[in-house]
Amino acid sequence: MLYKEIGNTGVNASILGFGCMRFPVVDGNYGNIDKDKTFEMIDAAIKGGVNYFDTAYTYHGGQSEVVLGEALQYKRENVIITTKILPHSLSSRDDLERILDEQLKRLRTDHIDFHFVHSLQQGAWDKAKELGVREFLDDALADGRIKHAGFSFHDAAPVFINILNDYDKWELAQVQHNFLEVDYQAGRAGIAEAAKRGIGVSIMEPLRGGDLVRPIPALKAVWNQNPIKRSPVAWAFRFLWGNPDISLVLSGMSTLDQVLENIEAASDPTITEPFSEAEIQTFKEAREFLLSRTKVPCTKCQYCMPCPHGVNIPFCFDKYNLASIFENLEAQKAHYSSISAKGAGASACKNCGKCVKACPQHIDIPARLKEVATLFES
Repeated sequence: MLYKEIGNTGVNASILGFGCMRFPVVDGNYGNIDKDKTFEMIDAAIKGGVNYFDTAYTYHGGQSEVVLGEALQYKRENVIITTKILPHSLSSRDDLERILDEQLKRLRTDHIDFHFVHSLQQGAWDKAKELGVREFLDDALADGRIKHAGFSFHDAAPVFINILNDYDKWELAQVQHNFLEVDYQAGRAGIAEAAKRGIGVSIMEPLRGGDLVRPIPALKAVWNQNPIKRSPVAWAFRFLWGNPDISLVLSGMSTLDQVLENIEAASDPTITEPFSEAEIQTFKEAREFLLSRTKVPCTKCQYCMPCPHGVNIPFCFDKYNLASIFENLEAQKAHYSSISAKGAGASACKNCGKCVKACPQHIDIPARLKEVATLFES
């Protein structure tokens, strides 16, 4: 196992972090964690050198913290525990205190190594500031209940910079990043800015929920033409571990085999070395191949929004494109149903043409929305 310092904290973490959102469950019940299998996975991870475990107050209906606390209760001195708190569901500073106290009890510890403000978008951050989250973090840092403050992020890059600027004690930012979505949300620029400030960066969704390692023959051929032989999983991790601005990569592992495969990748002494020209070309070709399967050249610039009839146009095209790129129609249908049920699906289009005039890509949006409706709503 390889290790890196998290930002300028002096804390050395395994480059592979154990994401505790996808533990094995009993009978498909997300709130009923299979403890025997989970303990076996955690033990194997620790034996393989993993020392970073990432959970949240809401994962597995609150049971992730409970099970993780039980699994690590006799190993506490050797591991880094991170957890998170969702500000948008709270109504007062007292709620922040109450939840932190509950998290400490669930995790069977007297301190959290890295405590995150969870799932920040601009609105959630504004709400958190109104609740007094910065003062809450100041107090918890001062009394030792948390050792380091961080945030997980789901918004555009300018918002990421605003949040970095809004609190001077951030030491770790958790963002989504992978070889396909290099400029998504915080993106490369946000990651580089955090590192420039001495703030650590942890990565979530390195495999995009498994999409990036789906058995697509043409993509496998791209990996195989490189003289360095790695599994698709190892290639996806390599893109992240080779970036010196990234401290560690989280994987939401749900089987023992996944734990062992990921440990093997994270133990390769070459996995964090600077990229060769051949590797850069391989990632470029892999990205271009996947993007070539895009149905609609939508950049999600939002110039078409708001639609006067309520259609969430970028969301519709995003799900349409993802279904084509990753050949996972049923999964994208499930996501799409979350907006179609609210009347924001493609079939709500009235062909008014307002969006067409606004689109810098000159997409015939009403015509393409008909394709989306046919695929997802028929």
